[in-house]
Amino acid sequence: MTASTLAAPQAPAPLPWRGEARTIGLVGVAHGTSHFFHLLLPPLFPALVGEFGLSYSALGLLVTVFFVVSGIGQAVAGFVVDRIGARPVLYAALGCFVVAALVGASAQGWVGLMLAAALAGLGNSPFHPVDFTILNRRVSRPRLGHAFSVHGISGSLGWAAAPVAMIGVSALTGSWRWALVFAAALALAVLLLMLWQREAIDDRPGRGATAPAAPAATAAAGEHPLAFLRLATVWLCFAFFFWSTAALAAIQSFAAPALHKMYGLPIEATAFVVTGYMLFSAAGMALGGFLVARIARMEALIAAALSLAALLMLLVASGWLPGVVAALLAALAGLATGLAGPSRDMLIRQAAPPGATGRVYGTVYCGLDVGFAVAAPVFGWWLDRGQAPAIFVGAAVALMLAVLAAGWVGWRLPHVPARAAA
Repeated sequence: MTASTLAAPQAPAPLPWRGEARTIGLVGVAHGTSHFFHLLLPPLFPALVGEFGLSYSALGLLVTVFFVVSGIGQAVAGFVVDRIGARPVLYAALGCFVVAALVGASAQGWVGLMLAAALAGLGNSPFHPVDFTILNRRVSRPRLGHAFSVHGISGSLGWAAAPVAMIGVSALTGSWRWALVFAAALALAVLLLMLWQREAIDDRPGRGATAPAAPAATAAAGEHPLAFLRLATVWLCFAFFFWSTAALAAIQSFAAPALHKMYGLPIEATAFVVTGYMLFSAAGMALGGFLVARIARMEALIAAALSLAALLMLLVASGWLPGVVAALLAALAGLATGLAGPSRDMLIRQAAPPGATGRVYGTVYCGLDVGFAVAAPVFGWWLDRGQAPAIFVGAAVALMLAVLAAGWVGWRLPHVPARAAA
Protein backbone atom coordinates (compact mmCIF):
# COMPACT_ATOMS: atom_id res chain seq x y z
CA MET A 1 0.00 0.00 0.00
CA THR A 2 1.52 3.32 -1.05
CA ALA A 3 1.84 6.47 1.03
CA SER A 4 -0.69 8.17 -1.22
CA THR A 5 -3.23 5.47 -0.40
CA LEU A 6 -2.77 6.06 3.33
CA ALA A 7 -2.98 9.82 3.10
CA ALA A 8 -6.19 11.40 4.36
CA PRO A 9 -8.36 12.93 1.64
CA GLN A 10 -8.15 16.65 1.21
CA ALA A 11 -11.22 18.37 2.66
CA PRO A 12 -12.84 20.89 0.36
CA ALA A 13 -12.47 24.54 1.21
CA PRO A 14 -14.87 25.73 3.92
CA LEU A 15 -18.18 27.04 2.68
CA PRO A 16 -18.77 30.79 2.84
CA TRP A 17 -19.74 31.89 6.33
CA ARG A 18 -23.24 32.84 5.20
CA GLY A 19 -23.97 29.30 3.99
CA GLU A 20 -22.70 27.68 7.17
CA ALA A 21 -24.52 30.24 9.31
CA ARG A 22 -27.78 29.30 7.58
CA THR A 23 -27.21 25.63 8.38
CA ILE A 24 -26.30 26.42 11.99
CA GLY A 25 -29.38 28.62 12.37
CA LEU A 26 -31.74 26.02 10.95
CA VAL A 27 -30.35 23.29 13.20
CA GLY A 28 -30.67 25.67 16.14
CA VAL A 29 -34.34 26.32 15.35
CA ALA A 30 -34.99 22.58 15.15
CA HIS A 31 -33.20 21.92 18.44
CA GLY A 32 -35.04 24.75 20.18
CA THR A 33 -38.31 23.23 18.98
CA SER A 34 -37.40 19.85 20.47
CA HIS A 35 -36.66 21.45 23.85
CA PHE A 36 -39.92 23.39 23.64
CA PHE A 37 -41.73 20.06 23.32
CA HIS A 38 -39.92 18.73 26.42
CA LEU A 39 -42.27 21.09 28.28
CA LEU A 40 -45.34 20.59 26.12
CA LEU A 41 -47.51 19.38 29.03
CA PRO A 42 -45.86 20.30 32.38
CA PRO A 43 -46.76 24.04 32.25
CA LEU A 44 -50.40 22.97 31.83
CA PHE A 45 -50.44 20.59 34.82
CA PRO A 46 -52.50 22.93 37.08
CA ALA A 47 -55.16 23.25 34.37
CA LEU A 48 -55.16 19.48 33.77
CA VAL A 49 -55.66 18.84 37.48
CA GLY A 50 -58.75 21.05 37.39
CA GLU A 51 -60.04 19.58 34.12
CA PHE A 52 -59.64 15.87 34.81
CA GLY A 53 -59.13 15.65 38.60
CA LEU A 54 -55.74 14.00 38.17
CA SER A 55 -53.04 13.93 40.84
CA TYR A 56 -49.60 15.40 40.30
CA SER A 57 -48.16 11.91 40.68
CA ALA A 58 -50.24 10.71 37.75
CA LEU A 59 -49.25 13.74 35.72
CA GLY A 60 -45.61 13.21 36.65
CA LEU A 61 -45.76 9.85 34.90
CA LEU A 62 -46.33 11.75 31.66
CA VAL A 63 -42.82 13.20 31.99
CA THR A 64 -41.40 9.75 32.73
CA VAL A 65 -43.10 8.29 29.65
CA PHE A 66 -41.80 11.14 27.49
CA PHE A 67 -38.17 10.53 28.46
CA VAL A 68 -38.38 6.73 28.45
CA VAL A 69 -39.77 6.74 24.89
CA SER A 70 -37.27 9.42 23.88
CA GLY A 71 -34.32 7.52 25.36
CA ILE A 72 -35.17 4.22 23.69
CA GLY A 73 -36.00 5.95 20.42
CA GLN A 74 -32.82 8.00 20.45
CA ALA A 75 -30.58 4.93 20.41
CA VAL A 76 -32.56 3.47 17.51
CA ALA A 77 -32.70 6.81 15.68
CA GLY A 78 -28.92 6.96 15.50
CA PHE A 79 -28.86 3.82 13.35
CA VAL A 80 -31.67 5.15 11.14
CA VAL A 81 -29.83 8.45 10.61
CA ASP A 82 -26.64 6.63 9.62
CA ARG A 83 -28.67 4.47 7.21
CA ILE A 84 -30.99 6.94 5.43
CA GLY A 85 -29.61 10.36 6.37
CA ALA A 86 -30.61 13.07 8.80
CA ARG A 87 -33.02 15.15 6.72
CA PRO A 88 -35.90 12.68 6.32
CA VAL A 89 -35.66 11.71 9.99
CA LEU A 90 -35.89 15.39 10.96
CA TYR A 91 -39.02 15.82 8.86
CA ALA A 92 -40.63 12.78 10.51
CA ALA A 93 -39.73 14.02 14.00
CA LEU A 94 -41.33 17.43 13.45
CA GLY A 95 -44.41 15.77 11.98
CA CYS A 96 -44.62 13.63 15.11
CA PHE A 97 -44.61 16.79 17.23
CA VAL A 98 -47.57 18.14 15.25
CA VAL A 99 -49.54 14.95 15.83
CA ALA A 100 -48.58 14.79 19.53
CA ALA A 101 -49.81 18.33 20.22
CA LEU A 102 -53.09 17.75 18.37
CA VAL A 103 -53.66 14.47 20.25
CA GLY A 104 -53.07 16.32 23.51
CA ALA A 105 -55.46 19.10 22.50
CA SER A 106 -58.24 16.57 21.88
CA ALA A 107 -57.50 14.39 24.95
CA GLN A 108 -60.45 13.46 27.11
CA GLY A 109 -58.46 12.07 30.02
CA TRP A 110 -55.22 10.61 31.27
CA VAL A 111 -54.97 8.02 28.47
CA GLY A 112 -55.11 10.68 25.78
CA LEU A 113 -52.49 12.75 27.58
CA MET A 114 -50.28 9.69 27.94
CA LEU A 115 -50.51 9.05 24.19
CA ALA A 116 -49.58 12.68 23.52
CA ALA A 117 -46.55 12.39 25.85
CA ALA A 118 -45.42 9.17 24.15
CA LEU A 119 -45.73 10.71 20.67
CA ALA A 120 -43.85 13.81 21.79
CA GLY A 121 -41.09 11.60 23.22
CA LEU A 122 -40.93 9.69 19.94
CA GLY A 123 -40.63 12.97 18.03
CA ASN A 124 -37.90 14.17 20.38
CA SER A 125 -35.79 11.02 20.08
CA PRO A 126 -33.92 11.67 16.79
CA PHE A 127 -32.89 15.29 17.31
CA HIS A 128 -29.38 14.86 18.68
CA PRO A 129 -28.28 12.27 16.08
CA VAL A 130 -29.90 14.41 13.37
CA ASP A 131 -28.51 17.74 14.54
CA PHE A 132 -24.94 16.62 15.08
CA THR A 133 -24.84 14.61 11.86
CA ILE A 134 -25.87 17.72 9.89
CA LEU A 135 -23.46 19.99 11.74
CA ASN A 136 -20.51 17.63 11.47
CA ARG A 137 -21.21 17.17 7.75
CA ARG A 138 -21.90 20.74 6.72
CA VAL A 139 -19.88 22.97 9.08
CA SER A 140 -16.11 23.34 8.75
CA ARG A 141 -13.93 22.43 11.71
CA PRO A 142 -12.94 26.01 12.68
CA ARG A 143 -16.61 26.93 13.02
CA LEU A 144 -17.86 23.80 14.76
CA GLY A 145 -17.33 25.27 18.21
CA HIS A 146 -19.68 28.13 17.35
CA ALA A 147 -22.13 25.67 15.80
CA PHE A 148 -22.21 23.57 18.95
CA SER A 149 -22.65 26.64 21.15
CA VAL A 150 -25.61 27.84 19.04
CA HIS A 151 -27.06 24.35 19.28
CA GLY A 152 -26.86 24.42 23.08
CA ILE A 153 -28.13 28.00 23.34
CA SER A 154 -31.18 27.19 21.21
CA GLY A 155 -32.05 24.30 23.50
CA SER A 156 -31.88 26.51 26.58
CA LEU A 157 -34.05 29.13 24.88
CA GLY A 158 -36.57 26.45 23.93
CA TRP A 159 -36.83 25.43 27.56
CA ALA A 160 -37.22 29.06 28.62
CA ALA A 161 -39.87 29.86 25.99
CA ALA A 162 -42.19 26.89 26.50
CA PRO A 163 -43.70 27.82 29.90
CA VAL A 164 -44.22 31.44 28.84
CA ALA A 165 -45.84 30.47 25.55
CA MET A 166 -48.03 27.64 26.83
CA ILE A 167 -49.27 29.48 29.91
CA GLY A 168 -49.63 32.72 27.96
CA VAL A 169 -51.74 31.23 25.16
CA SER A 170 -53.83 29.31 27.69
CA ALA A 171 -54.52 32.53 29.63
CA LEU A 172 -55.31 34.56 26.50
CA THR A 173 -57.71 32.00 25.06
CA GLY A 174 -59.12 30.70 28.33
CA SER A 175 -58.37 27.09 27.35
CA TRP A 176 -55.33 24.86 27.73
CA ARG A 177 -56.39 23.06 24.55
CA TRP A 178 -55.65 26.13 22.43
CA ALA A 179 -52.15 26.22 23.89
CA LEU A 180 -51.57 22.73 22.49
CA VAL A 181 -53.02 23.79 19.12
CA PHE A 182 -50.52 26.66 19.16
CA ALA A 183 -47.71 24.16 19.81
CA ALA A 184 -48.89 22.06 16.86
CA ALA A 185 -48.88 25.16 14.62
CA LEU A 186 -45.36 26.02 15.81
CA ALA A 187 -44.03 22.55 14.94
CA LEU A 188 -45.77 22.68 11.55
CA ALA A 189 -44.22 26.08 10.80
CA VAL A 190 -40.74 24.74 11.64
CA LEU A 191 -41.35 21.69 9.45
CA LEU A 192 -42.32 23.92 6.52
CA LEU A 193 -39.20 26.03 7.12
CA MET A 194 -36.99 22.92 7.00
CA LEU A 195 -38.62 21.77 3.76
CA TRP A 196 -38.14 25.22 2.22
CA GLN A 197 -34.48 25.37 3.25
CA ARG A 198 -33.79 21.68 2.63
CA GLU A 199 -30.56 22.31 0.70
CA ALA A 200 -28.96 23.91 3.75
CA ILE A 201 -29.50 20.78 5.87
CA ASP A 202 -28.54 18.24 3.22
CA ASP A 203 -26.18 15.84 5.00
CA ARG A 204 -25.42 13.55 2.06
CA PRO A 205 -21.68 12.99 1.41
CA GLY A 206 -20.07 15.75 -0.60
CA ARG A 207 -22.84 18.28 0.09
CA GLY A 208 -21.11 20.21 2.89
CA ALA A 209 -17.83 21.40 4.29
CA THR A 210 -16.62 17.97 5.36
CA ALA A 211 -15.22 15.63 2.75
CA PRO A 212 -16.70 12.14 2.57
CA ALA A 213 -14.52 9.66 4.40
CA ALA A 214 -12.20 7.51 2.37
CA PRO A 215 -13.06 3.82 2.29
CA ALA A 216 -10.18 3.10 4.64
CA ALA A 217 -11.55 5.58 7.16
CA THR A 218 -15.01 4.11 7.35
CA ALA A 219 -16.05 1.05 9.26
CA ALA A 220 -14.12 -2.03 8.29
CA ALA A 221 -15.74 -4.27 5.74
CA GLY A 222 -18.07 -6.72 7.40
CA GLU A 223 -17.87 -4.96 10.77
CA HIS A 224 -21.06 -5.30 12.80
CA PRO A 225 -23.14 -2.07 13.11
CA LEU A 226 -23.00 -2.48 16.89
CA ALA A 227 -19.21 -2.72 17.00
CA PHE A 228 -18.96 0.85 18.31
CA LEU A 229 -20.62 -0.31 21.54
CA ARG A 230 -17.36 -2.05 22.45
CA LEU A 231 -15.64 1.34 22.76
CA ALA A 232 -15.19 2.40 26.37
CA THR A 233 -15.25 6.07 25.32
CA VAL A 234 -18.85 5.74 24.11
CA TRP A 235 -20.05 4.53 27.50
CA LEU A 236 -17.95 7.09 29.34
CA CYS A 237 -19.65 9.81 27.27
CA PHE A 238 -23.00 8.21 28.16
CA ALA A 239 -22.03 8.38 31.85
CA PHE A 240 -21.02 12.02 31.45
CA PHE A 241 -24.47 12.89 30.09
CA PHE A 242 -26.22 10.88 32.77
CA TRP A 243 -24.49 12.68 35.66
CA SER A 244 -24.55 16.17 34.16
CA THR A 245 -28.26 15.79 33.36
CA ALA A 246 -28.96 14.50 36.87
CA ALA A 247 -27.57 17.80 38.17
CA LEU A 248 -29.70 19.74 35.65
CA ALA A 249 -32.82 17.80 36.71
CA ALA A 250 -32.19 18.78 40.34
CA ILE A 251 -31.95 22.48 39.51
CA GLN A 252 -34.67 22.58 36.87
CA SER A 253 -37.27 20.77 38.97
CA PHE A 254 -36.41 21.46 42.62
CA ALA A 255 -34.11 24.48 43.04
CA ALA A 256 -37.04 26.86 43.55
CA PRO A 257 -38.80 24.94 46.36
CA ALA A 258 -35.44 24.05 47.94
CA LEU A 259 -34.39 27.72 48.12
CA HIS A 260 -37.81 28.57 49.51
CA LYS A 261 -37.45 25.99 52.29
CA MET A 262 -33.81 26.83 53.12
CA TYR A 263 -33.84 30.63 52.94
CA GLY A 264 -37.49 31.58 53.27
CA LEU A 265 -37.51 33.35 49.91
CA PRO A 266 -40.93 33.83 48.27
CA ILE A 267 -41.71 30.93 45.94
CA GLU A 268 -42.60 33.44 43.23
CA ALA A 269 -39.07 34.86 43.40
CA THR A 270 -37.26 31.52 43.56
CA ALA A 271 -39.08 30.40 40.41
CA PHE A 272 -36.97 32.93 38.49
CA VAL A 273 -33.80 31.14 39.60
CA VAL A 274 -34.45 28.39 37.04
CA THR A 275 -35.04 30.96 34.29
CA GLY A 276 -31.82 32.70 35.31
CA TYR A 277 -29.94 29.41 35.32
CA MET A 278 -31.04 28.66 31.75
CA LEU A 279 -30.24 32.18 30.50
CA PHE A 280 -26.80 32.12 32.14
CA SER A 281 -26.31 28.67 30.60
CA ALA A 282 -27.06 30.09 27.17
CA ALA A 283 -24.52 32.89 27.74
CA GLY A 284 -21.94 30.33 28.86
CA MET A 285 -22.46 28.30 25.71
CA ALA A 286 -21.90 31.39 23.58
CA LEU A 287 -18.59 32.02 25.33
CA GLY A 288 -17.68 28.33 25.19
CA GLY A 289 -18.04 28.39 21.42
CA PHE A 290 -15.10 30.81 21.23
CA LEU A 291 -12.97 28.95 23.76
CA VAL A 292 -13.36 25.50 22.22
CA ALA A 293 -11.25 26.43 19.18
CA ARG A 294 -8.45 27.79 21.35
CA ILE A 295 -7.75 24.93 23.74
CA ALA A 296 -5.91 21.68 23.24
CA ARG A 297 -7.87 19.42 25.60
CA MET A 298 -11.65 19.62 25.73
CA GLU A 299 -11.81 17.74 29.05
CA ALA A 300 -9.68 20.40 30.78
CA LEU A 301 -12.24 23.13 30.10
CA ILE A 302 -15.09 20.79 31.05
CA ALA A 303 -13.41 19.94 34.36
CA ALA A 304 -12.73 23.58 35.25
CA ALA A 305 -16.24 24.76 34.35
CA LEU A 306 -18.18 21.96 36.05
CA SER A 307 -15.97 22.08 39.15
CA LEU A 308 -16.79 25.78 39.49
CA ALA A 309 -20.49 25.01 39.14
CA ALA A 310 -20.21 22.28 41.80
CA LEU A 311 -18.48 24.72 44.17
CA LEU A 312 -21.31 27.23 43.72
CA MET A 313 -23.84 24.49 44.47
CA LEU A 314 -22.04 23.58 47.70
CA LEU A 315 -21.98 27.21 48.78
CA VAL A 316 -25.75 27.41 48.25
CA ALA A 317 -26.24 24.13 50.17
CA SER A 318 -24.24 25.44 53.14
CA GLY A 319 -27.03 27.74 54.27
CA TRP A 320 -24.46 30.37 55.32
CA LEU A 321 -25.33 32.93 52.64
CA PRO A 322 -28.01 35.61 52.53
CA GLY A 323 -31.00 34.28 50.63
CA VAL A 324 -30.67 36.64 47.67
CA VAL A 325 -26.98 35.81 47.29
CA ALA A 326 -27.73 32.08 47.40
CA ALA A 327 -30.36 32.45 44.67
CA LEU A 328 -27.93 34.46 42.53
CA LEU A 329 -25.14 31.88 42.92
CA ALA A 330 -27.54 29.05 42.02
CA ALA A 331 -28.44 30.90 38.80
CA LEU A 332 -24.79 31.76 38.06
CA ALA A 333 -23.92 28.06 38.14
CA GLY A 334 -25.68 27.88 34.78
CA LEU A 335 -22.93 30.06 33.28
CA ALA A 336 -20.31 27.48 34.26
CA THR A 337 -22.28 24.47 33.02
CA GLY A 338 -23.06 26.26 29.76
CA LEU A 339 -19.38 27.04 29.27
CA ALA A 340 -18.66 23.31 29.13
CA GLY A 341 -21.36 22.57 26.53
CA PRO A 342 -19.48 23.12 23.23
CA SER A 343 -16.37 21.32 24.57
CA ARG A 344 -18.58 18.42 25.60
CA ASP A 345 -20.02 18.08 22.10
CA MET A 346 -16.58 18.37 20.51
CA LEU A 347 -15.24 15.67 22.83
CA ILE A 348 -18.01 13.31 21.71
CA ARG A 349 -17.19 14.12 18.09
CA GLN A 350 -13.59 13.06 18.71
CA ALA A 351 -14.77 9.85 20.37
CA ALA A 352 -17.07 8.85 17.48
CA PRO A 353 -15.58 6.34 14.98
CA PRO A 354 -15.82 7.38 11.30
CA GLY A 355 -19.13 6.37 9.75
CA ALA A 356 -20.91 5.95 13.11
CA THR A 357 -21.70 9.56 14.03
CA GLY A 358 -25.46 9.11 14.25
CA ARG A 359 -25.23 5.89 16.25
CA VAL A 360 -22.72 7.32 18.71
CA TYR A 361 -24.63 10.56 19.32
CA GLY A 362 -27.88 8.59 19.62
CA THR A 363 -26.41 6.25 22.23
CA VAL A 364 -24.52 8.92 24.16
CA TYR A 365 -27.44 11.32 24.36
CA CYS A 366 -29.61 8.54 25.79
CA GLY A 367 -27.76 9.43 28.97
CA LEU A 368 -29.66 12.73 28.95
CA ASP A 369 -33.05 11.00 28.85
CA VAL A 370 -32.05 8.42 31.47
CA GLY A 371 -30.64 11.16 33.68
CA PHE A 372 -33.91 13.08 33.64
CA ALA A 373 -36.03 9.96 34.15
CA VAL A 374 -33.98 8.62 37.10
CA ALA A 375 -32.81 11.76 38.90
CA ALA A 376 -36.12 13.61 39.22
CA PRO A 377 -37.79 11.00 41.49
CA VAL A 378 -34.64 10.70 43.63
CA PHE A 379 -34.29 14.43 44.23
CA GLY A 380 -38.05 14.72 44.75
CA TRP A 381 -37.87 12.00 47.42
CA TRP A 382 -35.18 13.98 49.27
CA LEU A 383 -37.22 17.17 49.13
CA ASP A 384 -40.35 15.40 50.37
CA ARG A 385 -38.35 14.39 53.46
CA GLY A 386 -37.24 17.92 54.19
CA GLN A 387 -33.69 17.49 52.88
CA ALA A 388 -33.59 20.70 50.85
CA PRO A 389 -29.77 21.09 51.03
CA ALA A 390 -29.47 17.63 49.47
CA ILE A 391 -30.77 19.09 46.20
CA PHE A 392 -27.65 21.22 45.82
CA VAL A 393 -25.22 18.74 47.39
CA GLY A 394 -26.54 16.01 45.09
CA ALA A 395 -26.20 18.29 42.06
CA ALA A 396 -22.58 19.08 43.04
CA VAL A 397 -21.72 15.40 43.45
CA ALA A 398 -23.31 14.58 40.09
CA LEU A 399 -21.29 17.33 38.39
CA MET A 400 -18.03 16.00 39.83
CA LEU A 401 -18.86 12.48 38.62
CA ALA A 402 -19.44 14.03 35.18
CA VAL A 403 -15.98 15.62 35.42
CA LEU A 404 -14.44 12.20 36.14
CA ALA A 405 -16.20 10.67 33.13
CA ALA A 406 -15.10 13.48 30.79
CA GLY A 407 -11.52 13.29 32.07
CA TRP A 408 -11.43 9.56 31.44
CA VAL A 409 -12.70 10.08 27.88
CA GLY A 410 -10.00 12.68 27.24
CA TRP A 411 -7.31 10.42 28.67
CA ARG A 412 -8.28 7.61 26.29
CA LEU A 413 -8.37 9.82 23.19
CA PRO A 414 -5.26 10.86 21.23
CA HIS A 415 -4.08 14.39 21.92
CA VAL A 416 -4.96 16.55 18.90
CA PRO A 417 -4.47 20.28 19.43
CA ALA A 418 -7.52 22.25 18.33
CA ARG A 419 -5.62 24.46 15.87
CA ALA A 420 -3.91 21.47 14.26
CA ALA A 421 -7.27 19.73 13.81
CA ALA A 422 -8.63 22.88 12.21
